[in-house]
Amino acid sequence: MGRGVGYLARVSEQPRRTTPLDTLAEELLDGCAALDPESATQSGIAGHDHRLTDHSVAGIAERTAVLRDVLRRLDDLEPTDATDVVTADVVRERAELGIRMAETGEHARALDVLGSPVQGMREVFDLMPTDDSADWAVVAERLRAVPQAVAGYLSALRDSARDGRPAARRQVLACAAQCDDNVGPDGYFQATATRARLGAPAAEPLPPGLVTELDEAAVGASEAYALLAVALREELLQFATDADAVGEERYALRLQHYLGAEVDLRETYAWGVAEVERLRAEGTAIAHGFGASTIEEAAELLEHDPARLVHGADAFRDWMQATSDEAVAALAGTHFDIPGAIRTLDCRIAPTSTGVVYYTAPSEDLSRAGSMWWSVPKGMTSFSTWQQRTTVYHEGVPGHHLQLGQTVLRSGALNRYRRLGVWVSGHGEGWALYAEQLMAELGHLDDPGDRLGLVASQLLRSVRVVLDIGVHCGFDAPRSAGGGAWTYEKAWTYLSSNVPEPEPTLRFELDRYLGHPGQAPSYKVGERTWLQLREQAQARDGAAFDLAAWHRRALDLGSVGLDTLRRALAA
Repeated sequence: MGRGVGYLARVSEQPRRTTPLDTLAEELLDGCAALDPESATQSGIAGHDHRLTDHSVAGIAERTAVLRDVLRRLDDLEPTDATDVVTADVVRERAELGIRMAETGEHARALDVLGSPVQGMREVFDLMPTDDSADWAVVAERLRAVPQAVAGYLSALRDSARDGRPAARRQVLACAAQCDDNVGPDGYFQATATRARLGAPAAEPLPPGLVTELDEAAVGASEAYALLAVALREELLQFATDADAVGEERYALRLQHYLGAEVDLRETYAWGVAEVERLRAEGTAIAHGFGASTIEEAAELLEHDPARLVHGADAFRDWMQATSDEAVAALAGTHFDIPGAIRTLDCRIAPTSTGVVYYTAPSEDLSRAGSMWWSVPKGMTSFSTWQQRTTVYHEGVPGHHLQLGQTVLRSGALNRYRRLGVWVSGHGEGWALYAEQLMAELGHLDDPGDRLGLVASQLLRSVRVVLDIGVHCGFDAPRSAGGGAWTYEKAWTYLSSNVPEPEPTLRFELDRYLGHPGQAPSYKVGERTWLQLREQAQARDGAAFDLAAWHRRALDLGSVGLDTLRRALAA
């Protein structure tokens, strides 16, 4: 398909006429939402909250068939305007990569500590409304679906293992341990039912029948996860491979899926090594200002600085909220157009304890606010803010909340698929990491401790590039890690000696890289692309370059692959 119409310079704010390509894209969104209810809930698409996704091989095949049908129909359509050109590019790129991921068995073998159905089937409940009895009835119905969903997922894992595509031993054991956290009276599911019963206001208690239904459904979900843990340890562990690396061919596909672009793996690996060395030097210089000789010594001082300590999870949530509100007040109407409907980020403590921080976008009807979630590790009661101010900018404004929230609102310019159905990690996480750097440029991280927090954030993301690519592709380790072939011990030494984070956090991070290849580097590689594109625009426009206008033009596109972004902004 040609690109004679040209790429969008800036999306019009005027409502545009629905085109055949818009219709096709929205049919794709509806088809995917119906077959993947978990993703529908995550995207804020109503009507599917009572079901879970079929993760069996048959379910994967059904979703893949939708993608093939859309590609066939796409070949018969020509874009009618610049917006259509981007839509066609996005639909084709996402569908083709989705099909390749399914055909190579990546979906069926998904088992890792971060982004597999083990987490997804549980985490989707965090996003469901629980304001009244009607909401809790939907929760109960979805809880009843857990046993069947777990059974379908297990069948796919078994088929993959028997077909010579087993999971890694490390991921099998770690995921089994995660399952354990959801089992029993204190596990997530039964605790949710207890929360429903005890949290209902006295004036509007839940009907006794619904309470019973929730209790029974929660027990069933808990038992399903207990069975999943047993199957992982006693059955799938027998097939598991000791090797963590997936090999260069599998890795290249997975990285392309997360970036929406192909990159030179060896060049990117070498760049990652250089970035770690550059950031170590920058961090060491900041540390000297604290009278410390190393980043680690400075981090230890900052961790125990009373002025930077917040005690209690609720107080830390309040600190995140205040930090986010201050950022919005400073940026709205100056550096960014921030619609009133998304000027508040809902900062929340997650019901899990993995240590992960993440963002969920507002729902299509805005009944669910955009939220930043902090999964507080078990036993953690005090929080140091020196590393977290930049995290709030990453998850909130000008990071994910601005990026995704304003896209949800752009119904007059973008079809529903473009607004709700596309998430490309390299684009989204790359923007959020760029947002951290931007806030430093704008003077919001001038405090030396906060500045070191930014460097620590960048160090973590740069180390990810090195470990993820190096381990999975079999490239030689850098000299600072011992050189030669990567081992778990070398990876741990490289990570822990470069990133000032607690050991439990870093152990989880390393397991994440080893089990979810391709996703972790998307942050830093994506940021690199955003910075390159800004530099190109500055060189092209000279004195006429308007940073705020460039940001708006880029964000108006919604989430797209990095190659699509390059083409769009080069016009």
